[in-house]
Amino acid sequence: MCGIAGIVLRGAGVTENMLEPMAQQMRHRGPDGFGFFTHEGFGLVHTRLSIIDLSGGRQPILGDDGRLAVVANGEIYNYIELRDELEQSGRRFATHSDSETILHAYAEDPVDFVARLHGMFAFALVDVQRRKLVLGRDRLGIKPLFYAVLPDRVLFGSELKAILPLLPAAPAIAPEALSEFLHDHCAIGEQTIFQGIRRVAPGEIIEIDADLRIRRRTYWSALSVRPRAIDFTEADAEFEALFEQVMREHVRSDVPYGLFLSGGNDSAILLAMLSRFQSQPVRTFSIGYRDAAMKDELDDAERIAAVFGSQHSSLRVDRSALFRRIPHTIWAADDLMRDYASLPTSALSEAAAQELKVVFSGEGGDEVFAGYRRYRQPALAWWFRNLLAPGSGGFRTRSDWWRRRSQHLLGPQLAALRPRFRDPYIRAWQSAPADWSHLTHCQYTDIATDLADSLLVKVDRMMMGFGLEGRVPFLDHRVVEFGLSLPDALKSDGREPKIFLRRWAEKYLPRDHLYTKKRGFTVPVREWLSGPFLDGLEHKLMRNAAVREWFEPSRLPALFAAQRRKGNAGRELFCLMQFAIWHRLFIEQPGSQPGVDEDPLDWIA
Repeated sequence: MCGIAGIVLRGAGVTENMLEPMAQQMRHRGPDGFGFFTHEGFGLVHTRLSIIDLSGGRQPILGDDGRLAVVANGEIYNYIELRDELEQSGRRFATHSDSETILHAYAEDPVDFVARLHGMFAFALVDVQRRKLVLGRDRLGIKPLFYAVLPDRVLFGSELKAILPLLPAAPAIAPEALSEFLHDHCAIGEQTIFQGIRRVAPGEIIEIDADLRIRRRTYWSALSVRPRAIDFTEADAEFEALFEQVMREHVRSDVPYGLFLSGGNDSAILLAMLSRFQSQPVRTFSIGYRDAAMKDELDDAERIAAVFGSQHSSLRVDRSALFRRIPHTIWAADDLMRDYASLPTSALSEAAAQELKVVFSGEGGDEVFAGYRRYRQPALAWWFRNLLAPGSGGFRTRSDWWRRRSQHLLGPQLAALRPRFRDPYIRAWQSAPADWSHLTHCQYTDIATDLADSLLVKVDRMMMGFGLEGRVPFLDHRVVEFGLSLPDALKSDGREPKIFLRRWAEKYLPRDHLYTKKRGFTVPVREWLSGPFLDGLEHKLMRNAAVREWFEPSRLPALFAAQRRKGNAGRELFCLMQFAIWHRLFIEQPGSQPGVDEDPLDWIA
């Protein structure tokens, strides 16, 4: 787990001094050291978090007498098996790093090499002989990678922060991305919040030659998954072998690892699996709230920790402790993304990073095995919603800013873009095969949109903000393919979620835990946005230049009044607060870095 960045410069040579600002912006991702590679117009930089081959895995890694150089972020989980294959075919390794397998797999097959990699990764490989840069991102988008194309150069990096210092001028805000942030809680797809900076898509390879010609190709897509007629007994045997192999690969590490344990099933399943692979108690962490009426999951988490005898820590935080993390979580996230769970994830990450470098987390289980309540609606409800908002089978039809008062807040540019907020969901839905069920369409739509651009942003950025690697076994591509291919009867019957996964897990977990109603990783923002904090936020936002530029400030008093009266305007107010702080950090004072304990109102200019 690291940070990578670099440049392809047309008609000039790259120096380490040019790459130094990129490295400085990614120190949090790799606090264990820097590494540089330059050759003519190509440059790579790597910031390292040492997890495998602690003494010898420094990057960039060179091969073929210096003709190949690679930097990578993430983990190649099957590196042991892949290394054996590559050595048998004559390849000679210089390190024990999992990342070196990328270089040798490419040397053997520059086209289809990525298909041999199991893992979460983003990499950049310079092929000196062919005079090109190869960028690649893992199949599900677990690890991030951004790039910007300019007339004389292409820049890339693990985070937007790494690219910004090398741009000739401050980039403009992309109105489409800002609109999607408001309505869909994140910008979806290739476009980021900055015009001209794009994401490498999940499962994509991009090749850039010395003249800045760009070729793109997709090497994996969930759209290739085919439905199967399989019963529980067959699926149980298949998944037992598959998940054991996935977990065996995921626990490979030269440093200790832990687990973020919620009160739900996915992290409990991971605890059961991890307990099988080590003799010592698994290190687990959970979080709850001191001053909230909303019930948290600490009791359930502590109970399951006791069942497996984990070495458990429960964090209990209040509103002040979490809200004072808001500026740091916005800085860490880079792109605008509204997920309240970023706050507790940040607190858990800081605590775990005091003693660990690797933590497992249960993200992906709901998408892969159909756990969300939004997947379970009566057929008539789907029909009616699709009638009112056609294009996505009645799924994802409502904006997060659906109230009329919210729409009145939008300035002219954002108001004009509002009718397009569903476009990413419609594209995903309509790209799915016609013979897929409605439920599988729902699962795929979430995987292609919110999973990569919201949920996994939270996991990667909040953890890497403290130099902590997050591992998500439910998003191994083999598990995703298995889950999507199951018949609907093993996913959900319209009332109960995750039918297969819960039945399969009965051999490992207490039944009353498995069949407890799902609550989700929630944060009591609605009840916490009140009192003096709300008063101070109103004072700041009414006068904020960025808010006045993009929104209608005359409509703000009604929004604050609704929050004081009914407590139902928290979503919009949190978005506005995030935008104002983000604007200060990335537009008004680029390069600013807030601490983890600061009053968010102080960061609203």
